[in-house]
Amino acid sequence: MRSLVVRRASLAASAAALAVLATACGGSSGSGDKGGDGKTAQADKTASAAPSQTVSAGPAAAKALSAAELEKAALTQADVKSGKLVTKVPAQDDIAQSKAKTDEAACAPLAYLQVGTYVGTPSATVKREWTGDARKPAAGASAEDTAFAALNRAKVLVTLASYEDGGAAKAFADLRTASTKCAGGFAFTVGSDKTKVDKVAVTAPPQGADEALALTSLVDADEGIKAPVKGVVVRKGATLAYFPAVNLAAAATGKDFDFPTEIVEAQLAKLG
Repeated sequence: MRSLVVRRASLAASAAALAVLATACGGSSGSGDKGGDGKTAQADKTASAAPSQTVSAGPAAAKALSAAELEKAALTQADVKSGKLVTKVPAQDDIAQSKAKTDEAACAPLAYLQVGTYVGTPSATVKREWTGDARKPAAGASAEDTAFAALNRAKVLVTLASYEDGGAAKAFADLRTASTKCAGGFAFTVGSDKTKVDKVAVTAPPQGADEALALTSLVDADEGIKAPVKGVVVRKGATLAYFPAVNLAAAATGKDFDFPTEIVEAQLAKLG
């Protein structure tokens, strides 16, 4: 059984997209996506060509950040205590919003979160990718156990998205609504890959944000396994930070894993 689990997880690792469980469940990313769509690329490239707008986000007005301000607020390796953080997200992990299609429109925000993109239409975005440190195998562990330990770590795609005209609060509200309406499951596709989510559960959210939402989804995987995928979204003013997370060992076994909360804490500290 362990041999099968290691093989499954190794295949998932070779496909390594955060759209994951389309790949970790035995498929391949297959979308050929080279990054965001034209609108996203333009938003990412736009620094402060226009003055920042004031948005309505709660009792007090919040200022939309420019692309340059988002870049400054985004995590770097020096901001995290462990793992490896990259500032240039690999193309296969950078899925455009337009690539994710859902069977129910109300569930689209959850699909966007899971594949590592954003909800709504932000004025600027920036992405980072973090992978936790590999776990050390026990002394005298077999080659299979050693390979499995190397896969037992979380991978998180961090997306910062800033919105004008109250867009951040609306996008967050859409996510919260979707987490209720789609709690019983939904399906989505990225290119030719279809992913079936059986259940979405709301879990304890992190502290320190204006609004926060934490979710655990169970995804149909090979041989009846229900693989957990985590997701956290926090709002600070007119900016949303999205944190979808997967653990390749958990994807192969169906066992739960701990969301790396230190990444959220570090990002909230930089957002102020």
